[in-house]
Amino acid sequence: MRSHTLIVTLAVLPFTALHAQSYPTRPITLMVPAPAGGPTDIVGRVIGQMLVEPVGQQVIIENRGGAGNMIGTGVIAKAKPDGYSLVVGSPSALSISPNLYKSVPYHPVNDFTPIGMIARTATVLVAHPSLPVKTVKDAVALAKSRPGDFNFASGGNGTLSHLTMEMFRINTGINVLHVPYKGSGPATTDLLAGEMHLMFHILPLSVPYVRSNKLRALAATSLERSTLLPEVPTMIQAGLKDFEVTTWYGLLGPAGLPRDIVTRLNSALGTALKSPANIKRLNDNGLDPSYGTPESLATTVAGELARWARVVKAANITVQ
Repeated sequence: MRSHTLIVTLAVLPFTALHAQSYPTRPITLMVPAPAGGPTDIVGRVIGQMLVEPVGQQVIIENRGGAGNMIGTGVIAKAKPDGYSLVVGSPSALSISPNLYKSVPYHPVNDFTPIGMIARTATVLVAHPSLPVKTVKDAVALAKSRPGDFNFASGGNGTLSHLTMEMFRINTGINVLHVPYKGSGPATTDLLAGEMHLMFHILPLSVPYVRSNKLRALAATSLERSTLLPEVPTMIQAGLKDFEVTTWYGLLGPAGLPRDIVTRLNSALGTALKSPANIKRLNDNGLDPSYGTPESLATTVAGELARWARVVKAANITVQ
């Protein structure tokens, strides 16, 4: 009888109060909308491990890649907003793919609840050493002197490496041949072989090639120089005004996630990202912790969505 009375009493408590007292009571599923082994997967697994202690529950990683990260992201857009189904958001799923595809299974702003930013990393403009350039200025001058003679590799049509290249082309007025690959891996292979001349490559993955002189780093797309390649200038330092491109990763849930759950998760994220051990873990993977409020993540998503819309329109990019 006493147990029954307790259940009845709890049943009349406000819904949010129950959540605040009990959440989470079971493992949380964190959707990684990309295949295992890539940058998004690395972020998902690192942050999943980080959250276990401050949240007090296991975090189960589910990989579901495909269609520019839209498949796995779309699953969370339709999930129950109870805090047990979350997703690692990135530019690919939330600011690029919605500008490229006619059919997107979610609205990048309206169908999600931002929880907080996780980390950022930059890309770097790299050249094969056979190309006689040492700076961005050199590359632009050479490309303008021989229009159409140089090729630019990317991980595929509509990827961040492709759109960054288009942004670079628009800013400098150069004429280069875009060669899209089915992933950054094959593109990197041909770049290392000298079959490709230039590429915007994710910075942490470029470091071993730059250090071994297999690729030459011309400039990073971050606001500040990377601690991984401190000798490499930023694009802005190289003379391209306002040229900043970062791959950001944020934690989101479905639309309608109760505010107390958002606050609980954001607090846990902040605790995890302020730990020296966790900072080192992210840094070792080429990532810079970037903790912030749910509102700041919402601003980033909306701003990036608008920014890439302008690039897609200016470059007249279409995908099949």
